[in-house]
Amino acid sequence: MTGAVWWRGMADGSNRSAAAFALKLLLAPLAFVYGTILRIRALLYRTGILATRRLPCPVISIGNLTVGGTGKTPLTILLARELQQRGKRVAVLSRGYGGSLEGQVAVVSDGASLLLGPGQAGDEPCLLARSVAGLIVVIGSDRYQAGLVALERFRPDVLLLDDGFQHIRLYRDLNILLLDAARPFGNGWTVPLGMLREPRTALQRADLALFTRCNGAETLPVLALPAGRSCHRLSSFQLVATGGVVPLEQLQQGRVAAFAGIAEPSAFFGSLRQVGIEPVATLSLSDHEPYHAAALQQLEALVASAEPDWLITTEKDGIKLQQGGYAWSSRLVTARLEVQLEDRELLARTLDKLFQIGPE
Repeated sequence: MTGAVWWRGMADGSNRSAAAFALKLLLAPLAFVYGTILRIRALLYRTGILATRRLPCPVISIGNLTVGGTGKTPLTILLARELQQRGKRVAVLSRGYGGSLEGQVAVVSDGASLLLGPGQAGDEPCLLARSVAGLIVVIGSDRYQAGLVALERFRPDVLLLDDGFQHIRLYRDLNILLLDAARPFGNGWTVPLGMLREPRTALQRADLALFTRCNGAETLPVLALPAGRSCHRLSSFQLVATGGVVPLEQLQQGRVAAFAGIAEPSAFFGSLRQVGIEPVATLSLSDHEPYHAAALQQLEALVASAEPDWLITTEKDGIKLQQGGYAWSSRLVTARLEVQLEDRELLARTLDKLFQIGPE
């Protein structure tokens, strides 16, 4: 078990060992101070002491309250398509985490061409641009400045703020908060003791909550805001080398090894099993893994030991391995993850209200 996995167990409450208890006692003061600072920060913005800047265009934020993956990218893709179907010109503002241009404002996609690669812009902005035709993507740690660039160059009708819940200094017209149904608030503490990026009081900033990874058996907390349920499904499989579709039956009957460099690789491996693909070996890598020499050596070892017919990974990982040239490139397959809303009308009504469509 890696240190990250051990910490995650402590933070989500599943690790109840004596060592975890002892570490909680040590980290509790730090978590208390961190949470207090964030409460004060939110109060300063709420009372106007710290200024919130507003862009001359509707802004929709998609974010979460805990560290790790809750499905922000699949929902951003779904939302971008939904808005395009409504005739809107859509631009996404992303931080550009993990790319060499992180921190700078740069155009990843102008809606017609992908202008930067994952090494420069980060994996998620490139995945968003490739997944939605016509989507404009701009990166920048200062989302306001990134928004100004998007508006000046492309004149979008609406801006999507990917992973923007904590970026309070940019005003948003709609704040969508994603919560993992299995552990929406972890152990209830902020980091470093728990998984919360800020205290639960931040819920009051959200306009709509969406529980993700629902399986129908969980008991969800009652929130004082509109809330919906969703689940993730692997919808298709694609060969990285050729772009060709690989039938599910072929993968179910073959010898498969799986790897992922995302926040929760175990969730990806579980999704494979849900569709009848049982990996003979798995490899968990760090989130936003850049696939330098060390990771590639681990992949070589995985292939040598498991001898798979197919090597399956996520689209976020696959976009960083598409240059090929590896001994296993011809066997590399990406799995497309899509989010399915239980109550799609809830999102439709929320967007209608935002754009003032129909009765108020």
